[in-house]
Amino acid sequence: MTKSLNVVCAKWGSAYGADYVNRLHRGVLRNSTRHVNFFCVTDDPRGIDSDITCIELKEFAFQNELIRAQKCAAKKNGAYRKIAMFEPGLLPVTGAVLAFDLDVIISGPIDDLANFAPGHIAMPPPFAVSSKRPTFGEGSVIKFEPEHHGFLFSDIATSTALMVQESFGSEQSYTSGRAKAYGLFSPFPKDWVVSFKHHCRPAQPLNAFMPPKKPQTARVICFHGRPSIQEAIDGFKSDLLHKTKPASWIAHHWK
Repeated sequence: MTKSLNVVCAKWGSAYGADYVNRLHRGVLRNSTRHVNFFCVTDDPRGIDSDITCIELKEFAFQNELIRAQKCAAKKNGAYRKIAMFEPGLLPVTGAVLAFDLDVIISGPIDDLANFAPGHIAMPPPFAVSSKRPTFGEGSVIKFEPEHHGFLFSDIATSTALMVQESFGSEQSYTSGRAKAYGLFSPFPKDWVVSFKHHCRPAQPLNAFMPPKKPQTARVICFHGRPSIQEAIDGFKSDLLHKTKPASWIAHHWK
């Protein structure tokens, strides 16, 4: 019997509405051959489709220490909220779980992401080189196994200030760094999970004349910063140099 596909996302605050969760869910269903168990860890389940299992997003017991530590970090408080998904016993499943950010589209078959590197934590390799917040992987897609990788939660719970300092206030630096420290990090093939900015949009000055194109082997496309998903569909311009022609093909994957 084919294994189920376990998927989780996290939604808090007002940056992303329930429609992002629902569209992500539908994208997963379209691109998996398995029965899907879909979970959303959230502080507000209103508007989320009834066939998605919502799990309450609670404040961490170490919340105050986390806030104090982040006052000296590069990122604002909230960057570590996603680690709630790693708390031992939170998800009622075992085996591989795919954790997706909400600002992604599922553009190709994703079962292979769950099959990849059994026993390891997998993330996309960095989209761009940055000396400010070094990371081994992008946090937009994370494959982990709850029964084996509870240290992703317990390490920061027990050594909050140290973990925040070592990861420069960046959740993805923390997650990939801890996986690397345990010898359990494996990057996904670089063409499976891509950045819209770096891999779809033409480089300057061609971006002003040519529309973005989908890489044929991409299974997930990530929209970090701007343009947002809808802005990329409609076309976006922040100044004379930073332009994005409309990419109507995105709407086919985000519905």
